[in-house]
Amino acid sequence: MDGYRKSSHAVYDIKYHVIWVTKYRYKVLRGQIAIRARQLIRQGCEARGITILQGSVGKDHIHLLLSCPPSMAPSKILQYLKGRSSRLLQDEFPELKKRYWGQHLWARGYFCATVGTVTEEIIRNYIANQFNEGNDEIFKIDE
Repeated sequence: MDGYRKSSHAVYDIKYHVIWVTKYRYKVLRGQIAIRARQLIRQGCEARGITILQGSVGKDHIHLLLSCPPSMAPSKILQYLKGRSSRLLQDEFPELKKRYWGQHLWARGYFCATVGTVTEEIIRNYIANQFNEGNDEIFKIDE
């Protein structure tokens, strides 16, 4: 069971590939702003039990590979990371507050995809063939 994480009642391996961009794709993530954005995202992930497996700060986007507990929805993770980092970056860098007068540093949406070690086809075959050979039902009951 290498690579699996454990909590008090679960063993899991949940990874998300996430990307979010600055509003209007302004290239504001440079120098001290980029360094501070990385620090804030690291702090936020650590506080929530999220492990950053890989990440990068582009001039207009954040790109992360995260390992997360099963109790956390991807939407809540992104809401927390984007909201906290936007608020704190704008408080610390007046030039951002001036440029983003509506108080939104990040664009509204984000990209999120799950990452796994097996394909959907392998999982489907495992489930389909677990008890009965050749049964063509999608959601069956073991008898």
